[in-house]
Amino acid sequence: MQFRKDKTGEPLSVLGYGCMRFSRKRGSLDYEKAEKELLLAYKKGVNYYDTAYLYPGSEELLGKFLENNNLRDKVNIATKLPQYLVRNAGQIDKFFDEELRRLRTDHVDYYLMHLMTDISEWERLKGFGIAEWIESKKQSGAIRNIGFSFHGNTDMFLKILNAYDWDFCQIQYNYMDENTQAGRAGLEAAEKKGIPVIIMEPLRGGKLVGLLPEKAKQLIASDPHGWSPAEWGLRWLWDQPGVTCVLSGMNSREMVAENCRIADSVRAGEFGEAEFALLEEVKKEINAKIRIGCTGCGYCMPCPKGVDIPGTFSCWNRMYSENRVAGIREYAMTIGFRKKTAYASQCVGCGKCEAHCPQKLPIREALKKADRALCPPPVKAGIEVAKKFMRKG
Repeated sequence: MQFRKDKTGEPLSVLGYGCMRFSRKRGSLDYEKAEKELLLAYKKGVNYYDTAYLYPGSEELLGKFLENNNLRDKVNIATKLPQYLVRNAGQIDKFFDEELRRLRTDHVDYYLMHLMTDISEWERLKGFGIAEWIESKKQSGAIRNIGFSFHGNTDMFLKILNAYDWDFCQIQYNYMDENTQAGRAGLEAAEKKGIPVIIMEPLRGGKLVGLLPEKAKQLIASDPHGWSPAEWGLRWLWDQPGVTCVLSGMNSREMVAENCRIADSVRAGEFGEAEFALLEEVKKEINAKIRIGCTGCGYCMPCPKGVDIPGTFSCWNRMYSENRVAGIREYAMTIGFRKKTAYASQCVGCGKCEAHCPQKLPIREALKKADRALCPPPVKAGIEVAKKFMRKG
């Protein structure tokens, strides 16, 4: 197992265990099966285990596993405050104390503000005294490192990154999301500040394995490296020194063994022209199914009316490269949940964006189509209801 250091110099395994996708048996998490998988990961060197308050049964399973196997002080637990459920200052302790009980521990090694999408969410938490709360927990040892997990665009990521003295952060990042969400720009900004970056969705929930176009699969299969689609995705991430740890939702011993094998052999900077060229060809095959050839360069921004043009097109493309639900979900998180709305429907057709687009894309017309696809009235109503709930208090 390879290791990269956190902000304090402590080694973190480059492969982390994502505890959201444990197998189920008769409606409940299958503890016996998960225990074997977790034990194998530990024996292979994995020392970072990521869970969250809202992963059903996950914290309890992880806590039971660590207690039963006397491993609590030999690994790092990462879990998350459901900040979108916090309505007052007292609830912060309520959620945290419940998580400690579930995890059967008196401290959390890496604690995250969960599902941040907008700087206003951090400002709201500050109003509840979150900064003082964090400091008191760190002084007592109940929290050792503080961070945030992020789903939003690059600009919002940078604002949150610079709003506090974070110890680490967690972003969605993979070779298809290089220029969306926090993206490479966000990764490099964190690296420049010396902030470790934990990666989630390295394979887009398996879609960069099971849902690749046939031509993309053929390209990978014919390459002399002999790497699987999953190995290509993981190696692309670990090739970047700013990537500290990559989470994988492993739910078989075979998957654990394979991912640990890759993590043991990989080194940053190993990719050369041939490797990058192959992934570019794979991306072309994936992008052949998309609706508009937006590269996410951002030359069209800022929009005078606040539309997130690259973000909208990324979600629209995702509807067709993956599925409709994935695109709408992404649109809700990265566009709809912001305090200051950025809907495609806000476009007034001024044309400023098209004048600056290097790809000469028909942005105005495409935004209309994207809005109809991504945000029909029932979806928009649902987003607004959810947003009011999240911002209540």
